[in-house]
Amino acid sequence: MKLTKLLSALFLVFFSLGTVAQNYWQQAISYEMDVTLNTKNHQVTGKQKIAYTNNSHDVLNQVFFHLYFNAFQPGSMMDVRSRTIEDPDGRVGDRIGSLSPDEIGFQKIISLKQGGQPVKHTVKGTILQVSLNQSIAPGSTAIFEVEFLSQVPVQIRRSGRDNKEGIDYSMTQWYPKLCEYDEDGWHANPYVGREFYGVWGDFAVNITAPKNLVIGGTGEIIAEELNGDMKTWSFKANNVHDFAWAADPDYIHDAIEGPNGMTIHFYYQNDPEIKDNWKKVQQPTVELFEIMNANFGVYPYKQYSILQGGDGGMEYPQATLITGNRSYGSLLGVIVHEVNHSWYQMILGTNESLYPWMDEGFTTFA
Repeated sequence: MKLTKLLSALFLVFFSLGTVAQNYWQQAISYEMDVTLNTKNHQVTGKQKIAYTNNSHDVLNQVFFHLYFNAFQPGSMMDVRSRTIEDPDGRVGDRIGSLSPDEIGFQKIISLKQGGQPVKHTVKGTILQVSLNQSIAPGSTAIFEVEFLSQVPVQIRRSGRDNKEGIDYSMTQWYPKLCEYDEDGWHANPYVGREFYGVWGDFAVNITAPKNLVIGGTGEIIAEELNGDMKTWSFKANNVHDFAWAADPDYIHDAIEGPNGMTIHFYYQNDPEIKDNWKKVQQPTVELFEIMNANFGVYPYKQYSILQGGDGGMEYPQATLITGNRSYGSLLGVIVHEVNHSWYQMILGTNESLYPWMDEGFTTFA
């Protein structure tokens, strides 16, 4: 009798799991972006062509975008929160409130079209709300064209310019990014400096900037083109949910072969105090990928970039930004942790904002 009840219970569990699997869906997106970085005023002008496919069972009458750089302004939710909670992040504190107009971050939407026609939109802090001219039916794809102007803030949290180690640009959460929509609805969360969640898709990104910069980030560089004092780097990354990059004129760029034909890139400053550690850590990083491949599944992409930048360590698809002025043990330890996020978040795609324990917990275990 007990065995019969157990088998019945197991049948119900597996039947339920099968039903969930059959009904599962996720949205899809592709970004084509052309952006130009002006290093004199630290502003980015950009154009996006976005193809957004609605794989849900719902008709969508509106969409939302993240405008992360708007958090770095006096009076923003991130600013107020950091000044009023009992345990603020020391890297933020009250710094945002004292930023001058040429130090703040912002993202301004110059134009926004759906299917070639302008659409109504409203900016509310770090969220852009768009009222669609034409609903997006289940199984259909909408085309959005966006022109934007951003100002890169002085380094405050993860993203920004002129970090404490002198890295010129840490470009994370830097472009208008369509919010995720899943079985729980829209995840249009105001940005206060925590975790992320994004739509899976493909990125084709052209970055034009002064030719003296060295640039690396998510995806493979498929072309580089000089035009006078400017240079365009063309990146391509498929089946990821974000795109991050960093730029500095003093970067050393080393590339070594990893397992299964992948390439591991290292970008770090030509500083005698850190250079030896960054050289020494490269072969152990290859071994790290070998260990993870053997125990947790094969890394599916052709490249990974480890970039000196940011304000600590933060994972992104096919890349991480970490501060580099560390002991060898600390540098290796942070690389191990951030690379392991490539399995527990960047492949599984958990919702970091809702379940931060998942990616951090599994990564720490690994």
